[in-house]
Amino acid sequence: MTTTTSLLGDKPVHRIGFGAMQLAGPGVFGPPADPDGARAVLRRAVELGVDHIDTAQFYGPDVVNDLIREALHPYPAGLRLVTKVGAARDDQGGWNLASTPDQLRDQVEANLRALDVERLDLVNLRRMERDHPDGDEPALADQLGALAELRDAGKIDLIGVSSVGVDTVREAIETVGIGQVQNPFSILDRTDAPVLELCREHDIAFVPYFPLGSAFGGGGPQALAADPHVSSVATKHGVSPSQVALAWLLAQYDRLLLIPGTKSITHLEENLAVLDIELDADDLATLEHVEPVVAGH
Repeated sequence: MTTTTSLLGDKPVHRIGFGAMQLAGPGVFGPPADPDGARAVLRRAVELGVDHIDTAQFYGPDVVNDLIREALHPYPAGLRLVTKVGAARDDQGGWNLASTPDQLRDQVEANLRALDVERLDLVNLRRMERDHPDGDEPALADQLGALAELRDAGKIDLIGVSSVGVDTVREAIETVGIGQVQNPFSILDRTDAPVLELCREHDIAFVPYFPLGSAFGGGGPQALAADPHVSSVATKHGVSPSQVALAWLLAQYDRLLLIPGTKSITHLEENLAVLDIELDADDLATLEHVEPVVAGH
């Protein structure tokens, strides 16, 4: 039976949270066309038991955190707010590296102000090593050290890492201790299986982004629907191929947490219904035959 709760660090959370990135405008830039609708989705998520919201000050920028505060503050007891630092946006919506220790400190403070909280439940350090392996970014030890200082100061409860390889995860575990890893992973792209396995070994939460596969790499709902193995299991259970893909993820590890995002209350409710899907051994064996659509990074 699929467990409905797990742990984020030492905090119990519902296994399906909410990723707030899509609440910004197109390209995660600017305000949404329907701010009232975005706030309604957030309120409905909490009504349905969501207690883990993933956000970032650079979503918008300065848009999504404001929507969260406007919709939910004062926050219900037990709501975990998780954010991400290490990037910034330019005036045209471009993504830029912003991950020196001082920049990380400034971003944490900006998240605290925008969300109107004194402490963040978890802050993910977003690295660029997977996207740009030959790029130049600050030393990991310095970045983690800055976040550890903020943790010591009571402004962060847990530290996480995002878009990283095995070596970085291992160093973070050994130096500062981490509450989660947030990397791309799906039934269509299992490139990061070694990172997931390392999380299993250390009982660390694993939070996949692009849980339906990246549309940039040929994944997404259409690719799932086109796969005969996924579609056969979906037909058997009377659910959508996307719901099967999310249920498959939950079956991989009891500390895997999902943060699917949407602007639609209907879609939100479909995502949360995934916990009711019980994949049996035959289903999981069938799904092992799904062909990846992303060859690797």
